[in-house]
Amino acid sequence: MEFKIQKFEKFTQIEVLEEKLDTNIAPSLKSELVLISGNGERNIILDLSSCRYCDSSGLSAILVANRLCKNAGGTFVLTGLTDAVERLITISQLDTVLNIAYSKDEAVQMIEKAEN
Repeated sequence: MEFKIQKFEKFTQIEVLEEKLDTNIAPSLKSELVLISGNGERNIILDLSSCRYCDSSGLSAILVANRLCKNAGGTFVLTGLTDAVERLITISQLDTVLNIAYSKDEAVQMIEKAEN
């Protein structure tokens, strides 16, 4: 299984269970994100703590999640970034666009704050 999906009252959390978020995984993550958004979920936390590597297709999936949440009037939060993945996000200047939390608790707080 590539993902662990947990539905909570105010958000859905997706944990990527693969070491690489690349062209093999990204399309199914995008599909999952579209399904979750289509079911009315506005707030998504994407946990990448198991990912050691991310490529451009992985970044594309992350941006899809961000756009889906924004279009639904919700919040997208990225958490669990390893050094390599965080470096890629910083180099591509997505750290200025994305909500990044350094713990799951912080991610939940960001969503709750946005909801109020």
